[in-house]
Amino acid sequence: MQDNHQRDDSLPLTVTLRNGRGVIVRPICAEDKGELGSAFERLGPEARYTRFFTSVRALPEKVLDSATHPSPDREVALIALSDDGSRQIIIGGARYVAAPGSDVCEFAVTVADDWHGVGLARCLMETLIEIARARGFLRMEGFVLHSNSSMRGLAARLGFADVQCPEDRSVRVVTLEL
Repeated sequence: MQDNHQRDDSLPLTVTLRNGRGVIVRPICAEDKGELGSAFERLGPEARYTRFFTSVRALPEKVLDSATHPSPDREVALIALSDDGSRQIIIGGARYVAAPGSDVCEFAVTVADDWHGVGLARCLMETLIEIARARGFLRMEGFVLHSNSSMRGLAARLGFADVQCPEDRSVRVVTLEL
């Protein structure tokens, strides 16, 4: 695998979505911790459930610390930012993580409720896939609730295979050979 400490040359990205609004996609950093907590609070119960597969009311401090300090040798975490008056707010995020020495990475993506259907998840996923390929990963996989037709549809459009999770009938495993 290539050196994961190398900064991806394509970031930050400025993207215009289908709704005509521009967003910035960049790696997360330690200074995003407070806004990440706020972004989570703005998510509705369904978005929280589809991301964590359980009811989550708040992100523990330890989770926020971990999320804003990705391990450079095995994780990439991206955020999408939009202007909200005088400040930028997090409206989406995507990440992958890999076990040390593995050539397989597991992804997760979350988009704010009022930003669904405008191409943000696709933009985040395409960027994440590009980075994973450049860093030498051979496969990307994700666990998606069977009922999450939006994510399953996006995964299919991006070329992911979709199979039943053997351990849990309510979960699908989507995989992409990189």
